[in-house]
Amino acid sequence: MSISVRATSVEFDDDQMWVRLDDGRTLGVPLAWYPRLLHGSAADRDKVWISPSGLHWDELDEDISVAGLLAGRGHMTQAKRSAA
Repeated sequence: MSISVRATSVEFDDDQMWVRLDDGRTLGVPLAWYPRLLHGSAADRDKVWISPSGLHWDELDEDISVAGLLAGRGHMTQAKRSAA
């Protein structure tokens, strides 16, 4: 699926990431969804680079797609726990 909406900027407050999109929307996403961002320093969070597909932080080893943000998906790299 191709997403034509792109991120234009990223800002943070104490517990949220705010992503502005080129269609005029602003998404507020809990930092708790992304532990690497939550536990990273403000200086490292500010080193985001924006690509056509999403947001990237080399120092924090984090990549977040715009499609994932729009779908409401959080951190996806941890294995899901299941009941025995």
